[in-house]
Amino acid sequence: MGNVHAAETGATPPPPPPPPTEDRNPGTVEDLHGKTKEIFPMAFEGCKLLVQKGLSNNFQVSHSLTMSNMMPSGYRFGATYVGASKIISMQEAYPILIGDIDASGNLQANIIHAPSDNVRCKMMAAIQDQKWQSLQLTSDYKGSDFTASLTMGNPDFLSGTGMGIAHYIQNVTSKLALGAELAYQASPQIPGGHIGVLSVLGRYTGADYSLSATVSNSGSLHACYYQKCSQDLSVGAELETNIRMGQSVATVGYKVEMPRAGLNFKGAVNSDWEVKAVLEKKLLPIPFTLALCGIINHPKSSFQMGAGLIVG
Repeated sequence: MGNVHAAETGATPPPPPPPPTEDRNPGTVEDLHGKTKEIFPMAFEGCKLLVQKGLSNNFQVSHSLTMSNMMPSGYRFGATYVGASKIISMQEAYPILIGDIDASGNLQANIIHAPSDNVRCKMMAAIQDQKWQSLQLTSDYKGSDFTASLTMGNPDFLSGTGMGIAHYIQNVTSKLALGAELAYQASPQIPGGHIGVLSVLGRYTGADYSLSATVSNSGSLHACYYQKCSQDLSVGAELETNIRMGQSVATVGYKVEMPRAGLNFKGAVNSDWEVKAVLEKKLLPIPFTLALCGIINHPKSSFQMGAGLIVG
């Protein structure tokens, strides 16, 4: 008994686990206004049927059928592959391959990979009418408190045409992030053969709100505001202004999420008096999701409605 008591009193408790490190990376410039953009509805017109099927833990296929006057109609086949050769976290695994094709052979493909923990590489390609329509290459480097990105669109080094965009965003404080964007395009259709646009940007993030803005030397202003009102309700506002052309568009929207009821509703109205709304309802216990949406343009006296069913 004495030996047992001595062993119990002399045993040292295991050291406490280290506290989780705070992620101070500001994200990418592409996601600067992401919180506000998620609130606005992506409305569609017509009918849409989407069937998704997971063939394994890494591979999923989809079949979609669309009938609409606003978007291309017909059948599309899609496939998604998420590899496990590079696992950053439970939410990040690479490589990722996404593609879909229609009956005419028009293809859209995306490849995302992480050569290291700090580098992300993306490629987006589109083939339309048996011709290369677009090609975009993006590389992101994520540091401890900054992100640097370089994007090339339709590069043609032999003819000297294409577009290049350089991004940089830095966390100045825990709530304030500042950055810059430089866009350059070369094309025979542009007066002078090339053009460059420099923009400055910033984002201030509070406990339940976010304010972001982008200002360029071309006279454009893009500002967004996001507010988390409650567990179910979020609101947002967006302002896009071109000072040189004297044009402005303001949009106000809100999003209601009720996971307990399987309900998701988004609505928005802009200064052109265009109203959009999307309702998504999960038809539990069957794996179906019903989507209803509407678009009203009061000055044009037009109304469009869409209905969709997602299986899987």
